[in-house]
Amino acid sequence: MASLTLRNVQKRYGDVQVMHGVDLDIVDGEFVVFVGPSGCGKSTLLRMIAGLEEISGGTVAIGDTEVNEVAASKRGVAMVFQTYALYPHMTVYKNMAFGLKQAKTDPAEIKRRVSAAAEILQITDYLDRSPRNLSGGQRQRVAIGRAIVRDPEVFLFDEPLSNLDAALRVQTRLEIARLHERLQTTMIYVTHDQVEAMTLADKIVVLRDGRIEQVGSPMELYELPQNAFVAQFIGSPKMNFFTAGDLNAGGEKLLGREITADLQVGIRPEHLEVVESGEAVIEGTLELVENLGEYALVHLMTPSKVEFIAKTEKPPSVPKGSTISFNVKADLAHFFDVESGARVD
Repeated sequence: MASLTLRNVQKRYGDVQVMHGVDLDIVDGEFVVFVGPSGCGKSTLLRMIAGLEEISGGTVAIGDTEVNEVAASKRGVAMVFQTYALYPHMTVYKNMAFGLKQAKTDPAEIKRRVSAAAEILQITDYLDRSPRNLSGGQRQRVAIGRAIVRDPEVFLFDEPLSNLDAALRVQTRLEIARLHERLQTTMIYVTHDQVEAMTLADKIVVLRDGRIEQVGSPMELYELPQNAFVAQFIGSPKMNFFTAGDLNAGGEKLLGREITADLQVGIRPEHLEVVESGEAVIEGTLELVENLGEYALVHLMTPSKVEFIAKTEKPPSVPKGSTISFNVKADLAHFFDVESGARVD
């Protein structure tokens, strides 16, 4: 196992700079998730750590060793990709053993490592099968097993679940969480899915346009987002935003502060509760209800034409087109500067 230290890490493609001085500390044994929209640089940053992309500036250290000029095969990392990249003509056993065989590892040691990894991932019964006879989830477990047998100091996962259907994503996500619990190895995991980030991570790194927006535990980012971008990215459904013109008369008092033109209010869907009109912070016309059984997502439109979502225990009993009034639970509103997006406490 090993810690990672990134200092002023930059990446340029010709005159185009895509990573802008990233600083990050990852503790030994930590599970860190990189999240952000497409094109934010999360996979590029992972590949620079792996040694698959050249570092244009700054330093990457694994443990106490700077690895900028160290070959990928010598960094002590193992990477699991979005595509399984298994050899179709080889059995599962041979796929998992291939890297060790290339490194001229003793056959007895290869057998020990492959058997141990297969047991951890519950694929022992598949070792003699070819990849084409496996499901997508089983193939991904083989790809993970191929990484485990290398006994790396750091595991790198690049959107490993994106090719799986919904049920397999949940199952494989649980298996990865159990794998980390068992191995206690440093893991870095890239995803665009903030649900994966919230459920897997010890620490989340939110990226945008090649820069880190915020680093913290899942609940730190959920409860105390440092800007409007993080506030909207973390949480599902995303946070609602309102300005002074969207609020009911008297709604500002219910929020406990004056909402001026340079301030926007962020309210999570689950923190809205139905109230009588005179007690409301915000009102909206009912447009759509998604009834999901344990809760409902209620889609509304304010008189100023701002769409928002409320998450309620039960669907509303009024018909579409009706006006519904909401307050905010227990002063759980967030405030951000309209121009910069920065949090205002």
